[in-house]
Amino acid sequence: MTSRASVVWLALLFATPLAAQTPAPIPLAADPVYAQCLASLRGVAEKQGITPATFDKHTAGLTADMTVLDLLDAQPEFTTPLWDYLSGLVDDQRVADGRAALDAHRDLLARVSQAYGVDAETVVAVWGVESDFGRVFGKRPLLVSLSTLSCFGRRQPFFRGEFLATLKLLQDGDIQPEGLSGSWAGAFGHTQFMPTTYARIAVDFDDDGRRDLVGSIPDALASTANYLVRSGWRTGESWGHEVKLPPGFDVAQAGRTNRKPLPAWIAQGITRIDGQPLPADDRAAALLIPTGANGPAFLVFKNYDAIYAYNAAESYALATALLSDRLRGGTGIAAAWPTDDPGLSRVQRRQLQTLLLARGYSIGAADGMVGTLTRRAIQAEQVRLGLQPADGRAGAKILAALQAEGPPVVPPPSSTP
Repeated sequence: MTSRASVVWLALLFATPLAAQTPAPIPLAADPVYAQCLASLRGVAEKQGITPATFDKHTAGLTADMTVLDLLDAQPEFTTPLWDYLSGLVDDQRVADGRAALDAHRDLLARVSQAYGVDAETVVAVWGVESDFGRVFGKRPLLVSLSTLSCFGRRQPFFRGEFLATLKLLQDGDIQPEGLSGSWAGAFGHTQFMPTTYARIAVDFDDDGRRDLVGSIPDALASTANYLVRSGWRTGESWGHEVKLPPGFDVAQAGRTNRKPLPAWIAQGITRIDGQPLPADDRAAALLIPTGANGPAFLVFKNYDAIYAYNAAESYALATALLSDRLRGGTGIAAAWPTDDPGLSRVQRRQLQTLLLARGYSIGAADGMVGTLTRRAIQAEQVRLGLQPADGRAGAKILAALQAEGPPVVPPPSSTP
């Protein structure tokens, strides 16, 4: 959701559902500064309608988790190569799961679409990218993370607003304190709303008297559609199209905020890559070339902006938009990425881990989660095989090299590299 850094992305990119994993212990710090900060927030909370009883109940026993401070500048949307980001988020497995979700919730999604004018495929795409259709909510205790970020690090005023909004949601009964967890930055629920967004946008679509985006799929999907509508969604319009640029095109014109009427782009020789005609209207469109002139290009419209508003990162918006296309029966991006070492799907990551395990590396289960142990093992194999750069990245080259090699040809290492 808007303005959040989501560790949930990292889980979706490099992991199978977190429910199947054992979370690592979180180092906690007893800090008098933290205690003093919470005491000062108690008065602020009361001025915002949060009773002292509510504040005391939900902050009793809280201890700061200083590990969240290391994650403030680690958003995968901005640090992961786009071909890696999309290969994990828009793979065949997620498309199949998304189509199953469309079928399982067909009646609900029809009612959501009728109420808000957002197509079912887009709503389900957001759900899939945000939480893998409800499988990955995040494992960080929400009140611990938000209270820590309210008292330490940068952006304290922002996180204080989110912390107090969470307390207000608890006081109003929309959410329950038991097991309340999410991303390290505070996004939670099926479609990962930040608490202040939850307070503004969430709806009670199942009419049970609560806006429950954790336990109610109807509330979560309807609230997602409501968010997109509030962000300018236009019913019946496309988010955009993959396009082909003419030779010598001036790429300085690209950028999400540099909008021109469609005829202006068409006049310069831009065409849809699938050979279909571009819409015959004068809608404003922007050209995206996220990996440069030699990579895929897209003309995007207003609905792309609505998706972008959900989480302000080009990679996120493209992942969601492209997944929605796949759910409609599309075949995915046609142009090649400008790399000779493409990213891996979750199935391929598990294959790579299986090959590493066969070579004796202690990396845990072959679960598709490319963590520190897997990266170290990859790096050791890259060095052994003479692959450059030996950076520990899970890409197509190292997978192909290990597959071609077959069974291990060297004695396995005695311990994790």
